[in-house]
Amino acid sequence: MLRQVSPELVQTLAKLIHGEEGCKLTAYQDQGGVWTIGWGHTQGVTEGMVINQQQADLLFQEDLHDVEGYVQYYVKVPLNDNQFAALTSLVYNIGAGNFSRSTLLKDLNNGDFTDASSQFLVWDIVNGEKNAGLLARRKVEQTLFNTAVE
Repeated sequence: MLRQVSPELVQTLAKLIHGEEGCKLTAYQDQGGVWTIGWGHTQGVTEGMVINQQQADLLFQEDLHDVEGYVQYYVKVPLNDNQFAALTSLVYNIGAGNFSRSTLLKDLNNGDFTDASSQFLVWDIVNGEKNAGLLARRKVEQTLFNTAVE
């Protein structure tokens, strides 16, 4: 059974991801050389592509829905909303394939939330080099992951 994602959680995710991704309406190559547009959308993006804000927002909603599904599919342990949000932000950035093979996921599904949390910080590399921006994002996600829901 898929988790019901509340409108409040979707807002939290949008704020987190929007703040990290930024929105560009003209295609650009990200730091890893991947063609990207909108709020970090990569599927089918080509050089010279241009969209409007409404299209960017729609692509974001579709991508976010997909990523939420990936997190729910791969994670086999119960998560609180903050853990779910942190993982969704991570997967939005690193991709479902990388997440599915990650030590973070293995630790998490083994019930080791502490080691899983420490694994957020290994996802700070672009083109073989540490990236300060990604490390900052991972620290935000890690903090959210470790924050109890009241």
